[in-house]
Amino acid sequence: LDAAARLILRDPDRAQDAVQETLVRCWRDLPTLREPDRFDAWLNRLFLNACKDQLRHVKRRSVEVMLPETLATAMPDAQAAFADRDQIERGISRLDPEHRVVIVLHYFLDLPLPDAATAMGVPLGTAKSRLHRATQALRATLDADARGQVAHSEGRFA
Repeated sequence: LDAAARLILRDPDRAQDAVQETLVRCWRDLPTLREPDRFDAWLNRLFLNACKDQLRHVKRRSVEVMLPETLATAMPDAQAAFADRDQIERGISRLDPEHRVVIVLHYFLDLPLPDAATAMGVPLGTAKSRLHRATQALRATLDADARGQVAHSEGRFA
């Protein structure tokens, strides 16, 4: 939950607050859970609601996000791995909150898209379109960064 909250909220302190609020709500409302088999979906829904509450109170400001080592992909070159992770991190930070949420749920938490849609409280089609738009925006950001690096290395500025 902490890694997902950091990616969604882009602020470690607010991420910790969202996770803590999620766990408090979970503990408090656990007796009201009707279907114990759906605990994961219920917990994800509580988590997203806590993140939304934090986003409502956030003023626009730039915050650096550190991805935990558990989310880093294994690559032979440590510098290349760091550069790739940094690029993806910057790309995710530029996405809208609803696009960040669907990316984090689907790719970082490995939720199938129907479960992610349920957790977000949106229809499956909406989740699919958000994921599509988010991946397009992320791809465009990464391509623009790559073009900027090539232009910079050739002595030009993008």
